[in-house]
Amino acid sequence: MPTTRETILSALTDLLSTIPHVAVLRGEVLPERIPPAGLIILRDGNPGEPSVTLSPLTYHFQHQAELEVIVQSTTDRNALLDAIVGQIGAVIAVDRTLGGLCDWIEPEAPEPVDLPVEGGASLKAAIVVVVLHYSVANSFE
Repeated sequence: MPTTRETILSALTDLLSTIPHVAVLRGEVLPERIPPAGLIILRDGNPGEPSVTLSPLTYHFQHQAELEVIVQSTTDRNALLDAIVGQIGAVIAVDRTLGGLCDWIEPEAPEPVDLPVEGGASLKAAIVVVVLHYSVANSFE
């Protein structure tokens, strides 16, 4: 039986996969070719140190998962990246609890970066931290 953390990260991957035409990977290395519509790579991130309440014993996490959003284009990379980041925000806004698995999901502002590629179209990328608020009975869940 998967842990709560794994269930939530899988559900987030499934939710991001509803963005049309954008490939979504989880924990993969950056591929040699970026799909024309862009790519999102979900990194599991860090669950951090939980806060604890007693009676019943409950661990409250603010897990910071990271989304690497990457586009490669010779024209209008900024607009393409912005469109994907906007779609991420839109799909998360539709279901901020992942069907009740989380208490709340909150994406943070993207951190964009330009990545030159020798002999090819440059990459435009952004890191979007997604904070997953959830509570579990065991800290290792």
